[in-house]
Amino acid sequence: MYEIVRERIDPHALERVARRGDGGIVTFLGVVRDDAHNGRPVRALWYEAHEAMAVAEFGAIASEARERFGDVRVAMVHRIGELGVGEISVAVLAAAAHRGSAFDACRYAIDQLKRRAPIWKKELYADGSGEWKETDTG
Repeated sequence: MYEIVRERIDPHALERVARRGDGGIVTFLGVVRDDAHNGRPVRALWYEAHEAMAVAEFGAIASEARERFGDVRVAMVHRIGELGVGEISVAVLAAAAHRGSAFDACRYAIDQLKRRAPIWKKELYADGSGEWKETDTG
């Protein structure tokens, strides 16, 4: 499950990649904060993406996670458009037989998504201004 969406993300929907034998399911949720790294109050974020390329990159990252961490399934969903404070912007789930592999795969997947996926973020500040931000490389 690799998607770019415009509607609210339901993190439980990602659980469909898990199998009955999975003893570890790890979920990461990225949520819009009310302050920027520069300390300015944020009212929302605006995300844009090259959707086809981003979804393809999600698939490549999931394949790499399987190569690195074994029999693990990964789901990734990123939302685009305007998101208010407290809304989920990205969700990553990794499911595996054991928790260690699930934790490692989830961390790898979100870190690589932030580095590689063609997704761009603009911070919309409380004063009405906005600023495009560099990709967060973790």
